[in-house]
Amino acid sequence: MQEPAAREGTPLGDAWAQASALLDADLQRRDAAPRTRRAYAIDVEQFARWAIAAGIAPQEVDSKAVRRYIAHLHEAPPARECAGAPRPAPSTSARKLAALRALFKSQREHGRISQNPADLVSTPRRAKHLPRVLSAREAGRLLDGIPVADPLAIRDRALFELAYACGLRAEELVSLGRGDVDYDGEQLRVEGKGRKTRFVPVGEQALAAVRRYVERGRPALASQPPAGIRGARAGEPVTGRAHEALFLSKSGRPLGTSDVRRRLRTWSERIGVAHGSSPHALRHSFATHLLDGGADLRSIQELLGHASVSSTQIYTRVESARLRNAYMRSHPRA
Repeated sequence: MQEPAAREGTPLGDAWAQASALLDADLQRRDAAPRTRRAYAIDVEQFARWAIAAGIAPQEVDSKAVRRYIAHLHEAPPARECAGAPRPAPSTSARKLAALRALFKSQREHGRISQNPADLVSTPRRAKHLPRVLSAREAGRLLDGIPVADPLAIRDRALFELAYACGLRAEELVSLGRGDVDYDGEQLRVEGKGRKTRFVPVGEQALAAVRRYVERGRPALASQPPAGIRGARAGEPVTGRAHEALFLSKSGRPLGTSDVRRRLRTWSERIGVAHGSSPHALRHSFATHLLDGGADLRSIQELLGHASVSSTQIYTRVESARLRNAYMRSHPRA
């Protein structure tokens, strides 16, 4: 039986709109990140439209309906096939299921339902991909290849030195404030996922690059009028979030994650090393090189800001794969 299609543009109706609003209020109360709230709102709205088309109210959703919805996501009707749209990856389904668990957890906590139907649905298994890892030589060539001749290059050198030295996510890099760098203590205050704060040691080379940027690069970028601010003139002091942000764009605004990815891709291609590198590749390299150097998984977990050591264990697979490749290349009877 063909499942009803979710139609965009139709009103959600009072029951689903209230359920969505209730979830958002709960997320706000728990200090969830704005990006998380937006993602959950989109996923919940998609499910709500599917449920409305099927004639299902929030209080009527059971585990069978949730399973039907997850199966519906992986169907490829003719219109979608003609458009060439790919089926969602297991990670996408897993994210949407997480949003539904949060939605019905909110409904249960407020006494709207007696149990969470999404808790009874297993998460789709995700393909396990080994992360891309730069060798220590590649990482060195990449970082040393970024000159310090102009404010943008000085900024980029500090940005990627810090990314590799501390294993930071792109979002964590752009969220850094000027006060988050402790030069005397040689450490960095990082706000990670779930607004959790951790303190990470900073190596001498990265700290020197950041100091050079703060002294020579950032003042030049901060003197630019932030884009989109009417009446702003060059030379005027930057105020607001841009005033506190550590890394600024060429127009004086706080740097975004897309800027970080674009600049790293540019330097990788220009220097001719580690083609296709991403901020996450630098983070993976940070963890793998620590493991190579003898650091234990618990320490790496804390440095990366992983909530569970199970997330960190992927690096043991990277190390095992590296050793296996070395064995196959080197042993005469491999």
